[in-house]
Amino acid sequence: MKYTIKDLRTDFPDDAACLKWLVEYLYPDGIFCDTCGKVTPHHAMRTRKSYSCETCGHHVHPTAGTIFHKSSTPLTLWFEAIFLITATRAGISAKQLERTLGVTYKTAWRMFHQIRSMMGDDPDVNLFGEVEVDETYIHADPSKNTRVNRKQPNKRYYDSEVIFGMVERGGRAKVRHVKSSGKRVIIPELLKGIETTSTVYSDEAKIYGKLVLWGYQHATVNHSMRQYVDGVRHTQNVENLWSNMKRGIKGVYRHVDPKYLQAYADEYAFRYSYRKSPSMFWALLGRVATQTK
Repeated sequence: MKYTIKDLRTDFPDDAACLKWLVEYLYPDGIFCDTCGKVTPHHAMRTRKSYSCETCGHHVHPTAGTIFHKSSTPLTLWFEAIFLITATRAGISAKQLERTLGVTYKTAWRMFHQIRSMMGDDPDVNLFGEVEVDETYIHADPSKNTRVNRKQPNKRYYDSEVIFGMVERGGRAKVRHVKSSGKRVIIPELLKGIETTSTVYSDEAKIYGKLVLWGYQHATVNHSMRQYVDGVRHTQNVENLWSNMKRGIKGVYRHVDPKYLQAYADEYAFRYSYRKSPSMFWALLGRVATQTK
């Protein structure tokens, strides 16, 4: 059964319920008191987001080290923002978040930025099995042509940003905002992100020509000859990720600053990786203790 906004408001009707969940999640074996040197009973304070040791009165702040740290925004709004961001396939703008939550645009933008910081993949967990790879190009203004053009006077080498993607068939996705689509940039990202026992599917780009030297099995499709599927040889899954990402950015966000493009790419990769999850909300909320930004 899908987790709905009604379920969210039942489970987390107020800040106390949100804070209680956070404490139980972060301290499943009880709160360790640094002053007492052991796990002791702690009680919630009425006037602040903290718990006090029953023995010595030492305070513990469960929001420290999370995206909620030093935020004056109610936890109920944070939880609802996480739900709204994970409940849509294409994304939701900070402006829409502002209107829905009743906060300022500055607050909505900051909340979105903090929540996105939890959506990146684990760099220490590699993809394996059958993995599709591809590069795509995204212009800061999605309405413009996303092809890579040669250097023009007083302009950077590329007029579009390069995104490299790796998609595990039936599984997860990893995306990287890289400085170019050259071999010296792409191959190190591929080696870091995919186990060498895997089978890699790609187009006919020359940068992938020597993958077998690193222990990969490699199969290609020739897009230049309008060959898109040849049995199990295809890159349809990574192309699907690009389709969702580009349409979402163009339709929802309108403009993407290259400075934040990795965060936007992580957002769509997260949605792809957890597309079969009964609740992306719980999947993302479970990462709340991993960020200190």
